Amino acid sequence: MKKKCVIIGSGLGGLSCGYILLKNGYDVTILEQDNQIGGCLQCFSRDGVKFETGMHFIGSLDKGQTLSYLTHYLDIDKDINLNRLNTKAYDVVSLNGDRFCFANGKENFIETMASYFPKEKDNLRIYFDLIEKIAKASSLHSLNYDEYDNIINTKYQTQTINEVIDNIIQDSLLRDVLVGNLPLYAGVKDKTPFSTHAFIMDFYNQSAFRVVGGSDSIALSLAKSINNQGGIIVTNKKVKHIVCDESKAIGVETEDEMFYQADIVIADIHPTCVMKMLDTKMIRPAFRQRINNIPNTIGGFSVYLKFKKDKVPYMNSNFYGFKNNSPWNCDMYDENTWPKGYLYMHFCHKNNPTFAESGVVLSYMKMQEMEPWINTFVNNRGEDYLEFKNSKAKKLLSEVEKDFPVLKDNIESFYTSTPLTYRDYTNTKDGSMYGVVKDVSLGSSCRVHHRTKVPNLLLTGQNINSHGMLGVLVGTIVTCSALLGEENIYNQIKQANK
Repeated sequence: MKKKCVIIGSGLGGLSCGYILLKNGYDVTILEQDNQIGGCLQCFSRDGVKFETGMHFIGSLDKGQTLSYLTHYLDIDKDINLNRLNTKAYDVVSLNGDRFCFANGKENFIETMASYFPKEKDNLRIYFDLIEKIAKASSLHSLNYDEYDNIINTKYQTQTINEVIDNIIQDSLLRDVLVGNLPLYAGVKDKTPFSTHAFIMDFYNQSAFRVVGGSDSIALSLAKSINNQGGIIVTNKKVKHIVCDESKAIGVETEDEMFYQADIVIADIHPTCVMKMLDTKMIRPAFRQRINNIPNTIGGFSVYLKFKKDKVPYMNSNFYGFKNNSPWNCDMYDENTWPKGYLYMHFCHKNNPTFAESGVVLSYMKMQEMEPWINTFVNNRGEDYLEFKNSKAKKLLSEVEKDFPVLKDNIESFYTSTPLTYRDYTNTKDGSMYGVVKDVSLGSSCRVHHRTKVPNLLLTGQNINSHGMLGVLVGTIVTCSALLGEENIYNQIKQANK
C-alpha cells in the first residue's frame, strides 16, 4: 500500500516535494489555505495587467547550469517561457547617481567592474574565485551527493559579507557596489553570512531571466504534473492542527473539521505556524521557544505600476537605487529618511517587448509601522490604512522618478502591498520578505532543520535552507532525501538530464 503524505501549503517547496514523492510512489495530498496556489509564485491582475508578487527573476537556467537540471527533473521547463535579462547589465546599482553594471559570466563581470575600478582588477578576480569556490562546495553543483566541502561551507557561513569583502577589496566604493543587490536577501551588516551573498551572486551571474507572463506558470506547471500523476491539491483548506499520537503525526485537521490521515506530514509554512498547529509532548517547551524566537528578515513595501500604453521602454535589467553612498542599513530608517533605497523592475508580458506594460518598486518596511492595523485582514483595514499606503507610494515614486523621469507622466495606475499583505497571503511571520534571518552571531540557533521532534513531520520551503527558487528547491531535495535517500534523488536528477 502506498504511503500517504499530506503537505501543508502549496508554495514552491510544497509543490516540488509533492511532485518528487508522487514520482516515487507516494500518495500525495496538498492542502492550501488560499484560493490560489503558489505562495510567492502567485500573480494577480488589475485593469487587464498581470503582476508578480514574489519571484520576479531567476538564474542559472542555461543548459548545464544548476537550475536547468532541476527544472528539467521537475518537468517545469516545458511549460515556462523565459526572457533573458541584459547579459551586460542584468543588475544595475546606483550609488549617489553613479551607475554600475553587473555582467553575466565571471570574466565579463570582472572586466566590467574593472572598467570602473581598474586598480582593483586582481582583487576582483580573488573575490570571484571565492564566489565560485563556495558555490562549488555545494553538492548540487556537481550533482554528486557525496561531493561537497564542509570546511568551505562552514567557514563562510560564520563570516559576514562585509568582513570577507573588506579583506579582499581595497576601494570602499567598490565594496558597496558589490553588495548593491542586498535587497535580494535583505542583508544586514555584521550579521549576514558571506555564503548567502556568494550563492546569490553565483546563481544570477551564470544567467538571469524573467518568466514571460508571470511566475505563476511555475506553480501551474507543477500542479498539472501532480494532478496527472494522481496527486490531489485542495485550495481554501486551512489546516488548524497537526494531529499526533504518542509517537508520531497521524494526520491533519482542517478548519472545517475534516481529518486527513497521513503516514508523513510535510509543512511548507513558516516554522512558527507549525508550532501553533502542534499540541504534543514530543515538542518540548525549549524547542518550541527556540523556533518561536528566531528572528525574521525585514518586510517589504511594494508599489505595482501599470504604465500608459507604449510610453515606458522595457527595461531589461533590475535597478537598485540608493540615496547614499552605501546599500547597507537601508532597514534602519525613520519617517524622515525612508526610503533609503529601492529595487525597480519591469514585468515581462511577452518575449522581447519594446515597451513595458507594468513594473514594481520594492523598498524595506518594518512591521512596527503596521501596528495600528495588526489585527485587521485584507480588504478590511480602513481608510487610514489606504491613506498610509498612498502616502508611502507617492514618496517612494518621487525617489524613483529622479532616476527615471519617464515615469512622471506615464503611470496610469498603481497598487500597493505592505508586510501585512504578505502576512495574510503567504502566512509569513511579520510579513517577512525572506523568512528566518541568517545571522552569524546567532550560529545554529537561527537555523531550522528539515526534521522536527515529531519523527514523521518534516519541514520544507525557504526557511530550512534559503529563499528564492534555487534555495527552496535545494530545501526540497533535503526534505525528500529524508524519505527517499539523497543518492537516489541525485541519481534521478542525473537520469532525467541525460
